[in-house]
Amino acid sequence: MRPQSLFPIFGDIGALPGIGPRLKGLVARVAGPRIVDLLWTLPTGLVDRRHAPKIANAGFGEIATITLRIDAHEKPGAPKRPYRVICSDETGYLTLVFFHAKQDWLEKTYPVGETRVVSGRVDEFGGGRQMTHPDFVATVAEADRIRTVHPVYPLTQGLTRTVMKRAVDGALDRAAALPEWADPNLMAQRQWPGWREALQQAHRPESGTDLLPDAPARSRLAYDELLATQLALLLVRQRQRRIQGRAQAGDGRLRAKIAGALPYSLTGSQKTALDEITRDMAAPARMARMLQGDVGSGKTVVSLLAMAAAVEAGGQAALMAPTEILAQQHLETLRTLGAPAGLRIELLTGRCKGAGRKALTADIEAGNVNIVVGTHALFSEDVNFSDLALIVIDEQHRFGVQQRMALAGKGRGVDTLTMTATPIPRTLMLAAYGDIDTSKLTEKPAGRQPVETRAMPIDRLEQVAAGIRRTVDGGAQAFWVCPLVDESDVLDVTAATARHAWLQEQFGGSVELVHGRMKPAEKDAAMQRFIDNETAVLVATTVVEVGVDVPNASVMVVEHAERFGLAQLHQLRGRIGRGGRKSSCVLLYEPPLAETARARIDVLRRTDDGFVIAEEDLRLRGGGEALGTRQSGMPAFRLARFPEHGDLLEIARTDARLALDRDPELKGSRSEALRTLLYLFEREEGVRMLRSG
Repeated sequence: MRPQSLFPIFGDIGALPGIGPRLKGLVARVAGPRIVDLLWTLPTGLVDRRHAPKIANAGFGEIATITLRIDAHEKPGAPKRPYRVICSDETGYLTLVFFHAKQDWLEKTYPVGETRVVSGRVDEFGGGRQMTHPDFVATVAEADRIRTVHPVYPLTQGLTRTVMKRAVDGALDRAAALPEWADPNLMAQRQWPGWREALQQAHRPESGTDLLPDAPARSRLAYDELLATQLALLLVRQRQRRIQGRAQAGDGRLRAKIAGALPYSLTGSQKTALDEITRDMAAPARMARMLQGDVGSGKTVVSLLAMAAAVEAGGQAALMAPTEILAQQHLETLRTLGAPAGLRIELLTGRCKGAGRKALTADIEAGNVNIVVGTHALFSEDVNFSDLALIVIDEQHRFGVQQRMALAGKGRGVDTLTMTATPIPRTLMLAAYGDIDTSKLTEKPAGRQPVETRAMPIDRLEQVAAGIRRTVDGGAQAFWVCPLVDESDVLDVTAATARHAWLQEQFGGSVELVHGRMKPAEKDAAMQRFIDNETAVLVATTVVEVGVDVPNASVMVVEHAERFGLAQLHQLRGRIGRGGRKSSCVLLYEPPLAETARARIDVLRRTDDGFVIAEEDLRLRGGGEALGTRQSGMPAFRLARFPEHGDLLEIARTDARLALDRDPELKGSRSEALRTLLYLFEREEGVRMLRSG
């Protein structure tokens, strides 16, 4: 159970004063639906409203807090004209300008003849000074409330700074003092405040230095999040080591048949990874290993050989993929590679129904199927195994911990191999997974074609289309990726739908469209037509970035490449160069390029090493953004940032390990505080591991 001291901040934001149903939705869009989400939404900037000049001394373009006398109201003479409030002091005049404001509210807020204090940006208009929609207004008695430093939070349309600050202030009022979990020596050394004081300071910055990652309040909160994560990871690992595994040492006969029939030799890193995996499987403890491999590095072959080892030892294996189309592709690849060993490999997805499903699940339960490839359907109650010994999870970040545990629960002492096509920098790896055993595939298999990467301004669209025409006429296919589905008033970029229509004018009906808003069945059907070479050009959003294998595709066009992350661009480029054709990746950008965007493109042109690219991506974007993206495979961190907080990660790992070494069950004097910390950052899986022994 969550400690009672945390109940007030885990409530709905609608319970905060002044946050009704409409505002609740707007605040939730920015921060999240709960009060604690507001606490983790730190200011992105600040506005100093302590500058309080007379009207004549207020500089154009600056934020000023001015004491004014209200002289007159000028109602708009036409519907689209603004409402004006004429104000003055002993040095001159200032006009307050309002669009679409209600007259009765304005007359009540700015009564003629009275004095008010307003704060906002002073602009020039017609030779005079004006302030459009002041940010704050108060009586002279309330002026101190305005003349201070105001934090700046992310906003959305319809959500004002005042409402957002009111919501955050309400959340801070609900944050109780909690037992101290941080080491007192560390707090003294770093000059950190207590948890509640750190929250108050982080949300009420006094200067720009308070916004920096190494500011005492921010680094304290980041450390708390990292400590909670490291503690939970160690508890999970501690629990895993206690659960009895099984030694699975096959005789190598099936693996020899598969490897002997391959049209190429395994790379050095494939052999090393396979040795590490089979050594883990042969040990009595349960295996929990991650296989990191760049796009096209040969993870599928390694996973098949690992599954063959489980079959040699008398067990069954399951490979879980996040989508039906990826599961289907895995099935075809595994059946081709596994045929020499006589392995029976079957597919189980949500589309498998009726008598066919009943017969298949019966065969799986009887042990007649060696390897089952599937989607979430593998979790279903009607799916039982004769002896599930190994599960392989592709693109593991698409599945939750509970889902992975549910599948492992269908066997006895099941070994787990997770795979990711996104190389993960060491810092992020430690932050998200702790000391998980990792195997890396660092070489490209023989036969992989190098991809030529070029960057071009977007005004050369016709030239790019002509290049695609040559590609299509030569019998190859092309991807064209756009950042948005529909036209946007906010981002001036061409959407996938508009580009699809333009390309159809060039190529007719051989152009397919795929995006994330389509129904899964429609999306899979469109993708399958492209895979089957029924269509020549696939226009898509980033749904194509992971997993789709189309060896005949030799061109990848990424439109508005400056809007994509480096790891994402690398994933997209990895969709091509899989066949025998010379392949090209064209990065279209809107000039002029920002410095970071130019650096990203330069890195891509310089290297195709995913591990180098991942480290560069971390350096250029920071882990806060990288961790929050789906491609990275990382859980999102709200307060910790990388690489800025990398040193805190090492300290948190050491501290968590020492705490558990001294008190493995967290029952000692520090335990209450550390358990509260786990619940505060929603790392309850650590507490569950403690309870389950």
